[in-house]
Amino acid sequence: MGAAVWLLAPGLAAAQESDGCALLCVPEMKIEPTLTFENLVGAARIESAGVVAEAERETLFELVFAVEVPTEIPRVSLTFEAIFAPLEDTDNAPELESELNFDLVDTDDTGGWLSSHLDIIDKFSPAETPGAGGEYTHKLNFELDTAIHVFSRLPDDRWLHDAELEASIDYVATGLPAAGDLIGGELFLDDASPWSLSLVFVLPFAPLKP
Repeated sequence: MGAAVWLLAPGLAAAQESDGCALLCVPEMKIEPTLTFENLVGAARIESAGVVAEAERETLFELVFAVEVPTEIPRVSLTFEAIFAPLEDTDNAPELESELNFDLVDTDDTGGWLSSHLDIIDKFSPAETPGAGGEYTHKLNFELDTAIHVFSRLPDDRWLHDAELEASIDYVATGLPAAGDLIGGELFLDDASPWSLSLVFVLPFAPLKP
């Protein structure tokens, strides 16, 4: 899916009309250094070698490359992301996400300082359940993002004008270990926690203009 974004981007940009967009507007690329806290709520109990312990809260640094595609539909956009964990030795397989974004609060409503959106996400990431049938699986993910536009008072043509500090709450609805799953010698006594919190610094990289 991520490769398709790069192939389609020039065509999407070319579709832009002189006074607006032809449904899909000019894409923008963003780089997002991200700090994610997993097992945020309801960490599962896991039994290993006869010892039962609660899954620890994990902190993960991720680097996200995002292509956002605005649309002519009010408050609706698309986002495609490739996600890497460059500092991890073992848990560093890339992930791909395709998002449908719904704006709940727009910067026009808050004097340019705050925005919030709800995302429905197809998350394509390493399999986490027994019998998944492949190394990667699709997972349904819901995400609520709230961003502070810290440099919104800069002139529009300044690079940092569109930079954001963002908090993201994620709920992964499918594809996680369930109670009774045995994975790598570890028996899950509860369903894995679907909740995580991410702190994101959103940096504009480039609008993909023709």
